[in-house]
Amino acid sequence: MHTVGSMFKRILAIMAGVAFGLGVALATTHWALAWSWFGHRDLDRSSDYVREVLQLVNENYVDAKESDFDKLTRSALHGMIESLDPHSEFMESSDYREMEEEMTGKFGGIGIQVEIRQGRAVVIAPIAGTPGERAGILRGDEIVRVDDKPVEKGATMNAVVDRLRGPPRTKVKVGLYRPGTDKTFDLTLTREVIKVDSVRDVRVLPGGVGYLQLTEFSEHTGAEFGQALDRLVKEGATSLILDLRNNPGGLLDAAVEVAEPFFRKGELIVYTQGRKAADRDDYRSEAKGEPLKLPIAVLINAGSASAAEIVAGALKDTGRAVIVGERSFGKGSVQSVFKLKNGEGLRLTTARYYTPSGISIHEKGIEPQVGVVMTPDEDSKLRLQRSRSDVTAPKDFEERFAFAPIEDRQLQAAVDVLKGVGVFAARAAGAATH
Repeated sequence: MHTVGSMFKRILAIMAGVAFGLGVALATTHWALAWSWFGHRDLDRSSDYVREVLQLVNENYVDAKESDFDKLTRSALHGMIESLDPHSEFMESSDYREMEEEMTGKFGGIGIQVEIRQGRAVVIAPIAGTPGERAGILRGDEIVRVDDKPVEKGATMNAVVDRLRGPPRTKVKVGLYRPGTDKTFDLTLTREVIKVDSVRDVRVLPGGVGYLQLTEFSEHTGAEFGQALDRLVKEGATSLILDLRNNPGGLLDAAVEVAEPFFRKGELIVYTQGRKAADRDDYRSEAKGEPLKLPIAVLINAGSASAAEIVAGALKDTGRAVIVGERSFGKGSVQSVFKLKNGEGLRLTTARYYTPSGISIHEKGIEPQVGVVMTPDEDSKLRLQRSRSDVTAPKDFEERFAFAPIEDRQLQAAVDVLKGVGVFAARAAGAATH
């Protein structure tokens, strides 16, 4: 105690020398501040070093525009955060705003799915009922201009999407090249709020097999999933296929809400563990009443990640479902989002998540109990088929998307699993990895 007191006096003396006219009463309330100052000498030393380098670059780099302090600071922040792991990032204001839109499941745009192929921005498919579809945009159309400015070859998907998105009720002029006719034309569209449904294609297959597809985990997913389950049960579903293929994940809370109907209140669904032993958070079911006891098959592939793996992992780990398809992506880390000033944000990996029995799937993925591997061509075509379940007639589909619908071998395998559910349920319980 004496040693700490002496140290405190020395710290106060140092602080008094630099405190100018900040006041005389460095009393009990300043103890925490003084100790924090003493305890962060490494931080001060590092920040002084960064400041020194920033100043050197700013004063000596050949291009003054490229070396202003604001630009250098942002570059430094990107490098510092994004060198940690692939999932941590410093988000500029536009990126942070886009992330918020994605998490709410709504954004202003024209309603088309885009991907980059050989350096060109190509339409995968228009979303049903959106300005893009109503204007006649087709799969395979190439976006060559936005508001009369060319889309350069090699542009990133985010750069193209940012130019297409904007406030609802604003106009955007899109130049398109259509390979089928070898013609380039312009369309002027009015942006709308595009609501992306995270639960799609809810239906009962022959034999009472309920089917639904989850495309993401946003703040509305839990409620949408509950309504879809109720609908399937009312329509006579006696088993369930939960399709999580190409689901990149999303909110952890949404994953817990999707799993809850199959767990008793208080049962562990997933837990996260941070860097300290005390940083463990358990996520338990808050469902009321008895869990829904349907035979379940879960479809996954290499595009199933994060929150999708939480649901699949919890159901497999507890023997509640049979997993069908391909090994999942293996993103077992949790990112926390911090809002910074100027509308910017920080996404930082703060924990890893674990299945109820303590399994981490980080960089390992979930191994299906019934493996069915699709070719890249099959996967690409099936992804489009699943996103456009509104076009049901095979002839119409082929005319619209330039290929005939193909068989979904993974889905058929899941149906077959549920037909022999007694055998596979026993295997699932025994195959839970411990």
